[in-house]
Amino acid sequence: MARSPGRVRPFTCQCGRVVLETVDSPIVTAICQCTSCRTARKRIEALPGAPNMAEDDGGTAFVLYRKDRIRYVRGAELLREYRLTPAAKTRRVLAQCCNAPMFLEFENGHWLSLYRQRFAASDRPAPQMRVMTGDRQGGFDREGDMPSYASHSGRFMWKLLLAWIAMGFRAPKIDYVKGGVGHYAG
Repeated sequence: MARSPGRVRPFTCQCGRVVLETVDSPIVTAICQCTSCRTARKRIEALPGAPNMAEDDGGTAFVLYRKDRIRYVRGAELLREYRLTPAAKTRRVLAQCCNAPMFLEFENGHWLSLYRQRFAASDRPAPQMRVMTGDRQGGFDREGDMPSYASHSGRFMWKLLLAWIAMGFRAPKIDYVKGGVGHYAG
């Protein structure tokens, strides 16, 4: 008996020209407080027409999905990669039509970190944890509203490992992002 597809959840750029969709449940939803995400967020937000990406705690919220659970629908020709430095192992992918960040990809990773704000407000998965709070200068004082971890928690890493096992240790390539605009000016 064939497995029926799970829930389909679209995510779009702010002008609607780029649409991707997820199938089934995310691996985890987390708010990242790392220096890299905060730096990238500020640089992306400075681009013309770019949306505000910060959560109320100053972090960047991601919904992590297995790469094999994300489908391109339309607008891939508008996707461009941005890197903090030319040698960065991560790339943030933006829709060049409106400078909306769509996802972050770790080199050779088996998942994508989708920017939570790209989902419709009524369909955004709730954050489950904060990670990398140890990177916040001056500490972090929002510890009580959800689990918060100074780095990546064992729970977070375990969820990623279980997803990779379920994928047969594959790391599909995202080949529909065809261009880049270099790296951010620092």
